[in-house]
Amino acid sequence: MTEGRILVAEEKGVYLLKLGGDIRVTLCASISDYIEKIFSGDEAREVYVDLLDAEGIDSTTLGLLAKLAIYTQERFLIRTRLLCVSRDILRMFDAMDIAELFDIVGISGSPNLSPTEVIPAELDEETLRQHVLEAHKLLVKLNPSLTSEFFDLITSLESLE
Repeated sequence: MTEGRILVAEEKGVYLLKLGGDIRVTLCASISDYIEKIFSGDEAREVYVDLLDAEGIDSTTLGLLAKLAIYTQERFLIRTRLLCVSRDILRMFDAMDIAELFDIVGISGSPNLSPTEVIPAELDEETLRQHVLEAHKLLVKLNPSLTSEFFDLITSLESLE
């Protein structure tokens, strides 16, 4: 698989988070930073997550994307649009019970923005732990049937607090 990468763009309240390659926990700080930028903005009119070039995505990233979708719905009263055609990735969204948080638009409806690549943020162990813990707690909250799957991970990370 290709190493993961993040590209972002914003113009007049339209935000794009484009993830490519194999998206793993090592990129979560950069993803979280961009999500925080959207959260701190005055008004988001549209928010897109583009996974058209993604080859794989881990559960931490899924949790962060769920957080984005929930927040845009609550704060801006808009649904995050998901650009994705990969059956495997869409199956993961379904399995985690987060697909319904997004408007899945496939290839159509892509915003006319020119994204720039983000250099992955340096991760310290505590920040990484917090991102992983928050993401997995949210996934379990959204889908309690995942409790047994993530119980050991959550318990282990909480014991480090």
